[in-house]
Amino acid sequence: MTHVVIENCVGCKFTDCVLVCPVDCFYETETQLVIHPDECIDCSACVAECPVEAIYAEDELPDANEAMLAYNAEESIRLCDAGADPITDQKEPLPTAEERKAELGF
Repeated sequence: MTHVVIENCVGCKFTDCVLVCPVDCFYETETQLVIHPDECIDCSACVAECPVEAIYAEDELPDANEAMLAYNAEESIRLCDAGADPITDQKEPLPTAEERKAELGF
């Protein structure tokens, strides 16, 4: 099983989660983070770290975000195959992060 980054991350890209990941399975797209399903060990360490509740276990995905499972897999594998390194250090969130966080009610 894997964890999945859902659409709450879009426009935020907070990276608190990558600091606690013991296997470095996070990759970044232009607008959000994604988790590589073959690298995730399902430890759940990242879940509590996300300030916008954007990370779920695969079997706990909200129905409206089911497509994000395939998106995370496709994008992370594409990035990995293209030679991208996993994101392992905290970065500044996107300029729209605080606005998006407020919009989501956090």
